Amino acid sequence: MRIALAVEYDGSGFRGWQKQAHGGTVQDALQDALQKFAGVPLQVVCAGRTDAGVHATGQVVHFDTLIERSLFSWVRGTNTFLPPAVAIRWARVVADDFHARFSAYARRYRYLLLNRPHRTGACHGKVGWYHHPLDVEAMQVAAELLLGEHDFSAFRAAACQARSPVKLMRQADIRRCGDLLVFDFEASAFLHHMVRNLVGSLVHVGQGKRPPEWIAELLLAGDRRLAAPTFSAAGLYLVAVSYPADSGLPIADATPFLPFVPSW
Repeated sequence: MRIALAVEYDGSGFRGWQKQAHGGTVQDALQDALQKFAGVPLQVVCAGRTDAGVHATGQVVHFDTLIERSLFSWVRGTNTFLPPAVAIRWARVVADDFHARFSAYARRYRYLLLNRPHRTGACHGKVGWYHHPLDVEAMQVAAELLLGEHDFSAFRAAACQARSPVKLMRQADIRRCGDLLVFDFEASAFLHHMVRNLVGSLVHVGQGKRPPEWIAELLLAGDRRLAAPTFSAAGLYLVAVSYPADSGLPIADATPFLPFVPSW
């Protein structure tokens, strides 16, 4: 039997998603909790590996098991053994050929950037920060140049293991909510550090260092050295993973819950 879980976590205290020899990752915490609940080791596969400090409200994983438990029990029982910063939202039985990563046709990330002169204390680790004023209109014009299918090599980390840098960007929106800038990206898949590299270059545009059309030039050049530095992991959230309707999974939430309500 194959089971899918939706998982949310605060990535601040973890070394990223992927299991490591010395532990300390979200996958380590989840598999340890599943083993304590089920009584046997269970290996999970995720939709998207997140880096250290990156959060998730809509991560999806799957695992195989012969153990019979109610879906309610998989959620509540496993949550009992998880650390406070990790929680399972729902569980579903899926087809044997379902795959959390390869069955997905889209991922959605949100980046929260605090744009004010002084840094935050209350939301440390939950938002990025930039202290100079930013021109959101220019940034949105630049973001729209990302839409469609492109080679995103200019925004790809050197250690990226993806087979192809070509991805289909379906959404690239930026809006201001008081002192908070909200970036929403949806694509067929994302390269390693892609969202953080996009945010860094869009901030360059917002500063006036580069015109909006610079983003198109970066896409054509395909050279990571020409783009802006990678932005902080703190404000990045994996908020949704989308699957075909016949997967039997809940429809990905277009307006994900985030761990605080901005009041700046």
